[in-house]
This record gives sequence, structure tokens and C-alpha cells, in this order.
Amino acid sequence: MTDQQATLGVGMIGYAFMGAVHSHAWRSAHRFFDLPLHPRMRVVCGRDPDRVAEAAERMGWDGSSTSWQEVVARDDIDLVDVCTPGDTHAEIAIAALEAGKHVLCEKPLANTVAEAEAMAAAADRAAADGVRAMVGFTYRRVPAIALARRLVAEGRLGEVRHVRAQYLQDWLVDPEAPLSWRLDKARAGSGALGDIGAHVVDLTQHIVGDTIHEVSGQLETFVKERPVATGSSGLTAAGGPERGPVTVDDAAVFLARFSGGALGVYEATRFATGRKNAIRIEVNGSLGSVAFDFEDMNVLHFHDATLPDEEAGFRRIVVTEPGHAWIGGWWPPGHGLGYEHGFTHQVVDLVTALGEGTEPAPSFADGLQVQRVLAAVESSSDTRAWQEIPT
Repeated sequence: MTDQQATLGVGMIGYAFMGAVHSHAWRSAHRFFDLPLHPRMRVVCGRDPDRVAEAAERMGWDGSSTSWQEVVARDDIDLVDVCTPGDTHAEIAIAALEAGKHVLCEKPLANTVAEAEAMAAAADRAAADGVRAMVGFTYRRVPAIALARRLVAEGRLGEVRHVRAQYLQDWLVDPEAPLSWRLDKARAGSGALGDIGAHVVDLTQHIVGDTIHEVSGQLETFVKERPVATGSSGLTAAGGPERGPVTVDDAAVFLARFSGGALGVYEATRFATGRKNAIRIEVNGSLGSVAFDFEDMNVLHFHDATLPDEEAGFRRIVVTEPGHAWIGGWWPPGHGLGYEHGFTHQVVDLVTALGEGTEPAPSFADGLQVQRVLAAVESSSDTRAWQEIPT
């Protein structure tokens, strides 16, 4: 940091899993990349004063607060980073934008289309005064994904015809796994569909440079009730654990048609036994294909169908060269990156856009479009009919 470099005061709301990885990104970005602004981790906010104070010390924040309203009102806060459950996104983000603070909001943007529309409208109003908003679809910042997008944009795949996407996890396979806020529709909005399905919806639209036009889908909840601790013991009179309803989906599958005519097949589940965080994307075009699996995240497979048949086949590209997106800020070729680096790249791109006065991506409008896809899938599951996505 130079004496003339401006400081970007950051306040983060939420300090659990997403708060931890966002904190790592805010700590590391300016140490590896030349940024136009110096992020200063001023305050982290949570409901429990002791736990949030401990989190602030452990994760490198200057201080802590139990009031997000106080954080938003502070003069030394330039950006509010929203890492809370979905039911609070709209209220916090809109208040921050109206207070003249830039906003980074975790995905999915909101729990409902109406909330997302209000957030996108607030972002549009704030943009007139130079206040920026971005939604955190961090997997866009994986270098192999950036290469896939580049190959499609350069026409190396020709006309895109097929898109296949899976996001597979297994952390809910055990029917005795306890209830959490992620299984409560009032707080999470949806289950696998919004939590992880939102990622592959955004990723595929980002890679192919096109939007989903209509969907036909099904949602399923395999385990309808789970243990929940209530009272001092958390046990029923009969001695068994109290149980509560699961009000979100465990799995979502849907077909999609893109505006440009490509066909899409999607799956998002938290019941794929043995799969911890498998994001699988394949795009087939008239001139070639790309394939990606997050469990081998530093690799992109590319098939060039214009080569002679004798040379046909997928080529394995290790995406760790200095010319690949973001790689130049890190390690020598072949020294792979991990999950956390995407969040650092997210901070790099956001702070760079703020310094340049340009719009960061993905925008709240992009988040709204994904929200509309999620809502259409849910509606299709209810009606057993194809649903169009409003533009």
C-alpha cells in the first residue's frame, strides 16, 4: 500500500462458513494482486457478541458488532459484504445501497423473485451515484472456467448445442443429520435448487454467453423430517430426538432451452452418496466441446472437432500458466489453486471495478435472472409443465 492509495473500508455481515472464506479473500487479495484500493477489514457483524468478537480476532477484522444497521451507518465503511442466510439479503443489501455503500452479496441473490427485483432496482438507483453492487457467484473465478468461457466466446466450439451441468453433494444422505437453517424454506428460500443449483445455472449461462429461456423440472425431498434439538434435552417424552419438517428440496433436476436454441440438462442434489463438491459442466458445439469437473479444478478438457479424425479426442489442459486468468498473481506453472482462490479473485475483480468506476459482474440484474430460473423450475415442479423465464 502506498501513501497515496485510497482505503476501502469493508464491513462484513455474517461470520460462519461464507464469512470465513470471504475473510480469507479480503486478507489475501492485496497481498498477491496490485489493486487500485486497499481493502481494510474494519468490522464483522453477528448476533452473538462473544462469538463474533472471537471471529473478528481470529479472522483479522479490526472489530465486531451485533448490529448490521450500525455497520451500514458507519462513515468508515465503504462496502458491505453480505454473508447471511437468504432471508436477510434484501433488507441488508438495499439499506446498504441506500446509505451509499457498495455491496457484495452472497448467492442466491434472494429467497424470492420479488426480493431480487427490489434488490436489482435498488442497485440500478445506486449506480447513478457511482455505488456498485455484485452478487457472489464465485465459481466464475476459477481459471479453468474462464478459459472455457474464452474458448466459447472465440468461436472455438462453433454453434452451442448441448449444455450439461451437475452439482453433486452428499452431506444430507444420513437421515439423522440435524435440521439447520439450510433446510428451512423461510430462511433458505429453497434447498439444493437455490443453494447449489444456482451456481451451475449461473456458470453455464456465463460460459456460453446466453440465458435460459424455459425450463421443465422436478424437485424431491427424500427425508421429510429430521432431528431438531428443543428445550434442555432435545428429546421427546419417549426418549427419542425431537423431529421437525424439512421444508425445502433435497434434489432438483430440470431440462432447459437457451435463448439461442441450445438444450440444457441440469441436476443439483445433496444426496449424491460419495460426492462432496462435484461441479460438472460440459458444453458441446458444432466445432468442439469443453468439459470441467471441480474435483479436478485446475484442468479443462477441450475437444477440437476441426482436427483430423486421427487426432480426435479430448485434450487435457492444465490451467496454471501465467497467461491464464488470475494465475499470474500466484504460483509457478503446475502449482494448482484451490477452492479459496476463487473468492480472492472475486475480491480482486470487485475492487478493480470499484477503482476504475466500472460495473462489476455478475450484477444484481444477473442474480435476478438466475432467481427467475430457480422460481420457474419450482413452478414447473408444482404444475408439471414447461415454464418460460421472463426477460
